[in-house]
Amino acid sequence: MQTDTKSVNEPIDIRSLNAPEARAQLDALAAVLVDCVAGGASVSYLAPFSHEEARAAFEAVAAEVERGGRLLLGAFADGRLVGTVQVILALPPNQPHRGEIAKLLVHRSARKRGIAQRLLEHAESEARAAGKTLLVLDTVTGDNAERLYTRLGWTRVGVIPGYALYPDGRPCDTTVFWKAL
Repeated sequence: MQTDTKSVNEPIDIRSLNAPEARAQLDALAAVLVDCVAGGASVSYLAPFSHEEARAAFEAVAAEVERGGRLLLGAFADGRLVGTVQVILALPPNQPHRGEIAKLLVHRSARKRGIAQRLLEHAESEARAAGKTLLVLDTVTGDNAERLYTRLGWTRVGVIPGYALYPDGRPCDTTVFWKAL
């Protein structure tokens, strides 16, 4: 078990979840996603967003994990899932070297402990182990995640204005990043 240095007494365990583990954690994964959307995160979903919708989204992720097209990592604090990130592996035939980071999510109650950074570092390591040499991602321009990616050595490609919507329907700009592994 690895310990988060920003937390005083709380060990944080980051691990890859196989399909059965993902299915066993569906409610916890859904809870993190619902919390992030409720907090205003632009992560593909609009309000109102229910636990059932979030659970269905992660059921699809578990199926993709089972097919080998996606990695799913979870962050556990005191045995409770508090964060997650995905690495999309299944890409077109001319991009076998590339992966995509998706849905880096940390429950609002577990933020400011370095969990997002640890999830991202583990995702990079898992992608490298899966043979990927290049990762890409996109994030809301100006948010904390953008600063995290910059700090961890990701290269900013640029900004796409109005690329996505916040849960309340307002448009938001998106910054695209890449990183060689």
